[in-house]
Amino acid sequence: MLSVMLKLIYILILAGLAIALFLKAEKQKRLQRETDKLRKSVDEMDEQAKLIMRTDMALNKTQEELDKKITGLYALQKLSRSISTTLEERQILKRVRGDFLQELGFEKACALVWNQREAKFSINLSIGYLEDEAYKIKAAVDAEKEKYLDLIFKEKTVSSISLSQDTGLNEERISTVFKVTAFVISPITPKEGNKGFFFLGTEDPDVAITAGDEELITILTNQIGQAIENARLFEKTWMAQQELENKVDERTRELTAVLNEVKLINKRKTDFISSVSHELRTPLTSIKGYAAILLAEKLGALPQPVKERLEKINSHSDELVHMVNGLLDIARIESGKAVMKIEEHDLKAIIANVMDLIFIQCKNKNIDLTAQVSKEMPSIMVDKSQIERVFINLLANAVKFTPQDGKITIRAEVKKDRTVQVDITDTGIGIPPDGLEKLFGEFYRVDNEINQQVKGTGLGLSLVKHIVEAHKGKIWVQSAPGKGSTFSFTLPIR
Repeated sequence: MLSVMLKLIYILILAGLAIALFLKAEKQKRLQRETDKLRKSVDEMDEQAKLIMRTDMALNKTQEELDKKITGLYALQKLSRSISTTLEERQILKRVRGDFLQELGFEKACALVWNQREAKFSINLSIGYLEDEAYKIKAAVDAEKEKYLDLIFKEKTVSSISLSQDTGLNEERISTVFKVTAFVISPITPKEGNKGFFFLGTEDPDVAITAGDEELITILTNQIGQAIENARLFEKTWMAQQELENKVDERTRELTAVLNEVKLINKRKTDFISSVSHELRTPLTSIKGYAAILLAEKLGALPQPVKERLEKINSHSDELVHMVNGLLDIARIESGKAVMKIEEHDLKAIIANVMDLIFIQCKNKNIDLTAQVSKEMPSIMVDKSQIERVFINLLANAVKFTPQDGKITIRAEVKKDRTVQVDITDTGIGIPPDGLEKLFGEFYRVDNEINQQVKGTGLGLSLVKHIVEAHKGKIWVQSAPGKGSTFSFTLPIR
């Protein structure tokens, strides 16, 4: 019995130990799982910390690049303002100062321009180099001019981080020639004229060239090229303007000389017409006087054929007197010797008076003559007798060229420029286009059947034009064959 109990106790102890070991093993497994989980969390946190550090470094680098870009943009803006203040090509590159370049991160620069005529480069700008150093740079560039020219004409910006083998240029050699550790080379390519390139470099090994630097320098060289192009265009425009002004001055002098000559010729013509007209008056008066005596048969009876010829002499003498008077009037007006008695007159009264004078001629051809004048028509400042001659000449022509049962209308209205415009419209045969320009010339008569049958001097419309212009007015005509004519002229208001 005792042994059974001992066995039972032993079994219970073993079972307890087994349970204890099992529980310990489970606890260890749980602890291991928690340890693994914790280790994984630590690893994840370590990776996140590394990621944060990398991100922070990238952000710092981005911030540095952004700050550098902003600084570069400010410097570029200053450079652009400085360049844009001149339109002289030689001064453009000289406006690029060293302090501007330092803000861009460079302390050395030079601009080399290709001279097509001399087939070599010339240095137009040198910053950070002594004179002998600049000379050596030029010699080295000339020695490899084909490679640099290829870079220029390809319009490709390169730097110490992007210089490729296809350019044929060697980074180490460029750094040695220009005495820099990093550099940017950008072409200057105006549309016309000599092209070149802009070199910027630094000796500071801690300064790193970036793609942003290339972009900024490309913008700068584009602005320099545009400024050079604008300067050349301005110079070309200025030269053209000077040439045009010289030509205008020359033509003005020529025209002035011609105008003076025309005035002199016109004066001589006026003086000649006036003199000849006066000289013609005396013999014409004698001819008319003797013809009148003979026609009165005071010296004896005359045969009918002689009377007929004397009447023709008298008639032609009248025509000559009329022509001489017209020439004298024109000559006096042209020379300014005609005395215009300018007074205030009622236009309606002048038109009514002239219509009474021309009424019989209109009645003989059954022409309807009417006037349309506003009741509020203001007074005009004219020489009444001279303006009546204008109306009589124009109305006589209208009656002459208007067929039976036609119509003539006189209109008068006030214009915005404080003048009165008078229009005399008829339903006559009209005037061909080739005759309109010559119509107001002296001795000109339109070639038509009526003028071939009725004689005239061709001075009437010329005299009308001179009278209207003497009143500071204008006269013109609108007409077409078969559609009548409208003669218009202006007169000053009081």
